[in-house]
Amino acid sequence: MARSKTPTPAADPREQWLQLDRQLCFALYASSLATTKLYKPLLAPLGLTYPQYLVMLVLWEADGLSVSQLGQRLSLDSGTLTPLLKRLEALGHIERRRASDDERRVDIVLTPAGRALKARALDIPGQLACAAACELDELVSLTQRLHQLRAQFAKASHD
Repeated sequence: MARSKTPTPAADPREQWLQLDRQLCFALYASSLATTKLYKPLLAPLGLTYPQYLVMLVLWEADGLSVSQLGQRLSLDSGTLTPLLKRLEALGHIERRRASDDERRVDIVLTPAGRALKARALDIPGQLACAAACELDELVSLTQRLHQLRAQFAKASHD
């Protein structure tokens, strides 16, 4: 029978903060993995992966963004974003178009099928809230706090 190890008292009180369960980074990482896993069966009827869903969310908010704008909004580089866009185009949800005023810029435009997909996604946030055993307002509050935290981290990394 395996014995569980009992933590030994730390000589330095700061050592308690080096425990895995006290790490914000691990809590965020593990929560992200669990969230992505939860989305998989919710998105399957739409034929979307989680990253594709994120792209569609941005386009449902603001259709016709450039690849660069989309990448900024999602914090993704073009090397990651381009394969996602190619797949969404192959699925018939988007079109990639060269901008008429600057042929170097590629704009992403929803197709009618891509716009129609939004109606099929309307229940997903509620299903997520149900799985989290909380109200949508609670998720909104948590999301806002995480946005603030990310902004603070971004500011700290640039100082």
